[in-house]
Amino acid sequence: MRTFCIAGLLLAFSLGLFAQKASIVSPNRKISIELFNAQNAENGEWYLKVNYSNQEQKCEVIPQIKLGLARADQDFSNGLKFLKASKPLVIHEKYTAIHGKKSECSNQANEVVVSFENQKKSKLNIIIRAYNDGVAFRYQFPEKGGSFVVNDELTAYCMTDSTKRWLEKFNPANEGLYSNAKDGNVQQDWGYPALFNTPDKGCWYLIHEADLDRNYCGTKLSNTADKSSYKLTFPDQWNGRGLGESKPTITLPWKSPWRVVIIGSLADIVESTLVDDVSTPSVISKTDWIKPGVASWNYWSDNHGTRSYQTVCAFADLAAEMGWPYTLLDWEWDSMGDGGKLEDALTYIRNKGIKPLMWYNSGGEHTWVASTPKDRMLTHENRVEEFTKLKKLGVVGVKIDFFESEKQDMIRYYLDILDDAAKFEMMVYFHGCLVPRGWARTYPNLMTYEGVRGAEWYNNGPEFTYTATEHNTILPFTRNVVGAMDYTPVTFTNSQFPHITSFGHELALSVLFESGIQHFADRPEGYYALPDAVKAFLRNVPNTWDNTRLLDGYPGKDIVMARQKGNQWYIGGISADNMREQRKKLSFHFLPEGVRYQLTLIADGKHDKEFRTQYMVVDKASSVDVKMLRRGGFAGYLKPIN
Repeated sequence: MRTFCIAGLLLAFSLGLFAQKASIVSPNRKISIELFNAQNAENGEWYLKVNYSNQEQKCEVIPQIKLGLARADQDFSNGLKFLKASKPLVIHEKYTAIHGKKSECSNQANEVVVSFENQKKSKLNIIIRAYNDGVAFRYQFPEKGGSFVVNDELTAYCMTDSTKRWLEKFNPANEGLYSNAKDGNVQQDWGYPALFNTPDKGCWYLIHEADLDRNYCGTKLSNTADKSSYKLTFPDQWNGRGLGESKPTITLPWKSPWRVVIIGSLADIVESTLVDDVSTPSVISKTDWIKPGVASWNYWSDNHGTRSYQTVCAFADLAAEMGWPYTLLDWEWDSMGDGGKLEDALTYIRNKGIKPLMWYNSGGEHTWVASTPKDRMLTHENRVEEFTKLKKLGVVGVKIDFFESEKQDMIRYYLDILDDAAKFEMMVYFHGCLVPRGWARTYPNLMTYEGVRGAEWYNNGPEFTYTATEHNTILPFTRNVVGAMDYTPVTFTNSQFPHITSFGHELALSVLFESGIQHFADRPEGYYALPDAVKAFLRNVPNTWDNTRLLDGYPGKDIVMARQKGNQWYIGGISADNMREQRKKLSFHFLPEGVRYQLTLIADGKHDKEFRTQYMVVDKASSVDVKMLRRGGFAGYLKPIN
């Protein structure tokens, strides 16, 4: 449902005396976004200002967001003349998400369209929206006809230097660690999403982009020119081994991706679906074949696991024993031996009642990785041939790896894969890839992305052993806010390098990290050795949610989260403290009035490889003290009584 109206919005929009200023406020009137002329004249440079207010205080969130585009044929940054501002519109659209942090979602905002012309009389519109949990804006060239190279986008988020920030140094695979800083003294390129806390600590905001399509490239943030100004920049030419153009070519009429800022408390950030809300609705009409679920995965515990028929069968047995619907055959399935070949393994998997997923190299000269099969996803013809074979073999999804670029040609490649996969009712998992841009709403067969430093890094060196604990408490406030994240969590044994998180910490990740297909990464004996209560928890924990609530936490320190599925709730909490144990008072204020619940609480035991399980009855007024060891955690399950 999508409706547009202007009733009741006259107070939400104002024009300055000389039509040099416009503003729009959110439906709950907490967030406002204003348009200013930087030169206080009819022509010149324009910028946005974002404010937030709650019952306690009013906060200037971003004092200046610079605006403008530079096309190869003409400029749309300097000398822009204000023409008009549209009457305010109410955007109100409801949709259902097949997987994610929330099932019933609402795209609800107030919108204004501001029109300009440049010195050559060419038109540029800026579409501005205020949401209850943030703001979004995009550029529009309304004129028809012509293709043009965009030389630069001038969008830049300018902030007070004392703003606190959590940023990840950009790399094409988006697998870095977030660093925390109190200023902008480190100047480089940064990836999305980027988290900030205002100097007065009154407001948090997360910067991202959404609804990226074939008519543009992915962008990143850079403060190299000005330490307090994070400017959108295009991909470096060296990305993707130098293939493809770093500057996008657009065809008119044209709209840019949405520039999105999620705003409010930390709970507002974590619970937001704004990146999906602003994105294009599903282009897939029949979706009953899209089935989220948990998969067993043999790569973490044995890099060459899929080369062995016996190992593949053991992980199929694990999925069957645990009631998980999927198992993933990672790289080297095309060289399988040790008692059977691929077709034998697929037959074994299907006979167990499990559905197979299979890995592919994205192929092409954009990646240096030679692992096979390499080129079977590269062209439309390749994909049609391969998907036809996979359907006959009973394979229901593909994991496609090593994209290494966010240039326009690679964005088109991603979306072409999703289009073709949908025609064959094939689910997709992108690995070695960009972070989510709202595509899961448009293509709900896109189940998850990597785009994160996950448990796989325990195989890459000793560093992750010591950085994972803090990293795990940052991801729910940053990367996992904007879309599915396949961290490949919940490991109790060790891979090539050990983890020092407690068993309770690892179990909690099954709730804290959201992914449309959740790949639990430990080896079979790691799960079989667990206590019965823990195995029962992992057999039943959902990986798609009706609702998500942040209960407590701070990035880099700790987090406690509750997620709802039907009439049941799951809780996860972890601590990054390396020195001492921590006690949390767990409140159940999120529960409905008048309903009592059976709580199964699985927390740290006497040491980090032991659990302590408790059973109790709670309601909305209850609270429970939970002990977490250093680097510890806990998980819980709430089932209504009667």
